[in-house]
Amino acid sequence: MDIQVEQGCPQCGAPVTLSETDRLLTCPYCGVKNFLQTSGAFRYVLPDRVEEPDRDHLLYAPYIRLKSNVFQVSDTGITYRVIDTTQLGFVMPGLPPSLGMRPQAMKLGRLTPQTRGRFLRLSVKAKVILEKAVQLTRLATNVGNTLYHRSFIGDTLSFIYLPLNRDETDLYDSVTDTHLIELDKVAAYPLKGKNFNPRWQVHFLPTLCPHCGWSLDGEGDCLVLPCSNCDTVWEIGDQGLQQLEWQIQPGDGQTRLYLGFWKVSAHVPSMNIFSFADFIQRTNQPMIPRSQWNDRVMSFWIPAFKLRPKIFLQIGRQVTISQWRLHPENGHYVPNLYPVTLPKTEARQAIKIILAACATSRKNIFPFLPQTRLKNAIKSLVYLPFNDRGHDWVQPQTGAVISKSVLHFGRSL
Repeated sequence: MDIQVEQGCPQCGAPVTLSETDRLLTCPYCGVKNFLQTSGAFRYVLPDRVEEPDRDHLLYAPYIRLKSNVFQVSDTGITYRVIDTTQLGFVMPGLPPSLGMRPQAMKLGRLTPQTRGRFLRLSVKAKVILEKAVQLTRLATNVGNTLYHRSFIGDTLSFIYLPLNRDETDLYDSVTDTHLIELDKVAAYPLKGKNFNPRWQVHFLPTLCPHCGWSLDGEGDCLVLPCSNCDTVWEIGDQGLQQLEWQIQPGDGQTRLYLGFWKVSAHVPSMNIFSFADFIQRTNQPMIPRSQWNDRVMSFWIPAFKLRPKIFLQIGRQVTISQWRLHPENGHYVPNLYPVTLPKTEARQAIKIILAACATSRKNIFPFLPQTRLKNAIKSLVYLPFNDRGHDWVQPQTGAVISKSVLHFGRSL
């Protein structure tokens, strides 16, 4: 399920329609580009039918919106599932347990300091809803006797508020103007609510290169912006735009696209993996380690773009095992850089899953995952060239293949 959000341009005030995954606002009227920055999750509100004089009496009930790829490693193997759920975050009789199709059918608004009314406090944590969602899927039944690891990768977390109105005796749904429950039946629940929290405020960050002042380019859902003028790459962080270490694998005349990968170089002491040769031996790969691999620090290659879980594992495994064929050089801008849609923080969470996917002998890897910790981890972004092969994108050095339709679908995850 995808939702649409109406956002006013900070420069000219024109309404701009964004997807929930969009972090870059490009105004079609004045052309100004801004990153959307907030200290937490984005917060939206459903449109209501309340007239202006009565808006101060509105209450807003929070619903937690979660999309995530869930991976589990157990003694039966690796299982995965895409979770897409919207559930009530303030448990009280009378409130709908879910918003149903309304977030998809209606254009949502951004919660702002000008949103009048009070906001009910969360009484349910997002982690609890994720666990509940897992239990409602086949993942819960596919776990064997031992669960070694579970990861949530590619999370999209946001809050959607349902406007409520009340009179002296009853509580109403302000979207549909329907009766929900009598107030005396929920007298024990804290309905006073709280004011708008300044931490919820969305800030607009101009997309100008902090190094040279050049205009950074990108698409709506991108999290990283390259500068074509000074060959730097920037990601959005809590303190604004932050420079990234990056490299690029040289392409050739057949290259039509560059896809980003998070390269996480690290030691895994619990499994005695310090070099690429150690990794080949530990995961029992059907190849003889070369002598120079003992001097090559082990790196895990995580796709920096969202994919279906099965393809995510396949691509991460293929590039990680074939990394000895790659020789990236210092980053320099080239056309056709695909948007980075998976944040750097998610790459570390994917390490254990990729490690498990690389194992040809489960007993050498799976039981050690719970105590696995990375040491001396260094992260960087590396763009790899891909050639056009009709319906697929093919990485020539590693042989990794991604269907064009699968890559496109990943933009909606």
